Amino acid sequence: MIKCYCGSQQDFDNCCKPYIEGIKKAPTAEALMRSRYSAFATHKADYLVATTHFSTRKHHKKAAILEWAQSNQWIRLSVLESTKNTVTFKAFYLDDELKAQIHYEHSIFILEDGSWFYVDGQFY
Repeated sequence: MIKCYCGSQQDFDNCCKPYIEGIKKAPTAEALMRSRYSAFATHKADYLVATTHFSTRKHHKKAAILEWAQSNQWIRLSVLESTKNTVTFKAFYLDDELKAQIHYEHSIFILEDGSWFYVDGQFY
């Protein structure tokens, strides 16, 4: 079994994969954020688009998401703080030149009709 990319120490099949495959809905904003990180790591751009709120989806094109996901090697995720509708995290990765990078973000999520969506984020 593969450990989940999100750092939960659970098997991927029992952690983020059911969310990414649409079998289950992420129960919290943090669970959605973790599954979105796993989707970047596994290049699941459709899930990333589908879990972006419709009000900001136009700013997140599938081709650009897929290109960014595939051009980086995702190393690990560190959740720094989580509230009901926000998550502050650092995503560690190697860029296409194999330079170590950190994506540091405070993300905002919204719950609509029983589903969580990523709305936007502040980047540091």
